[in-house]
Amino acid sequence: MTQTQANTHRVAVLADSETATGYRLAGVEVIVATSENAARELETLVTSNRYGLVAVDTSLLSDPQQAVSRAMRGRDLPIILPVPSLRDAFSTETVDAKAYMGKLVRDTIGFDIKL
Repeated sequence: MTQTQANTHRVAVLADSETATGYRLAGVEVIVATSENAARELETLVTSNRYGLVAVDTSLLSDPQQAVSRAMRGRDLPIILPVPSLRDAFSTETVDAKAYMGKLVRDTIGFDIKL
């Protein structure tokens, strides 16, 4: 194994079986989970030391950082990225899609962008 290979970290997405298909079509490694086993699966990803970034569908874990805070002690990687669920983004209960997207931007970068 070369030095470059030894320092290569992978990207993974923790998602439900329905959402996983879209990520797989995009070429991303997906770990399928349910709400019941998502925290356990995320901890396995964190402790495997193979991933630099793990995106987590928030319909599985609303606060993935909190769910693995103990496993992350002393670790810089992986970066845990909460990803809003597609159900929330396209739900008929989400009346104002523009407001929803605005909230996502505000939560992610810390301020509003108006075009």
